[in-house]
Amino acid sequence: MKANDRKIAMTDLETSGDIFGVHEILEIGLVVFNQNTFEIVDTLNVKIKPLNIENAVPAAIAKNGYKEEDWQDAVSLKEALQIFADKTHDAIFCAYNATFDWGFMNDAFRKTGVKDTMDYHRLDLLSIAWDKGLAKNESWSLKTACNMFGIPPEPPVHRALNGAMTAYELFKKLK
Repeated sequence: MKANDRKIAMTDLETSGDIFGVHEILEIGLVVFNQNTFEIVDTLNVKIKPLNIENAVPAAIAKNGYKEEDWQDAVSLKEALQIFADKTHDAIFCAYNATFDWGFMNDAFRKTGVKDTMDYHRLDLLSIAWDKGLAKNESWSLKTACNMFGIPPEPPVHRALNGAMTAYELFKKLK
């Protein structure tokens, strides 16, 4: 299958901080879509039981709205990654700041032993937006990119599926 026929796996993570290997993935949001028609073929929103929430950065927790009571039905990291892997087979990973999200995902695949069956290419939506004029701004956040390109931004408390859906809308606009 050619790269431009593969589905895109627009991914957004909510984490307990910004250092993979130290902080944890708390939530995975995913929008899988046809890159030529933009038709959404699958979505995922899964909360993950943290093992070391005491290592969390308070600002990260405030930003993504983590509350223990809201994570009662959360699954293990391994279970979440297996669901993600099943939905993204042969797809191209894409995220706004793919370095961040892929760092956490790659580390999680390694730690859990779940096989990553995605295409080896990675797309960085931040780089695409940067090339289309975002570089002129002081901030390169997803919120800034959304404002610049006329996309409604995420709500103030971030949820992974909201982030993935917002990034999907931005991708459509930039393409």
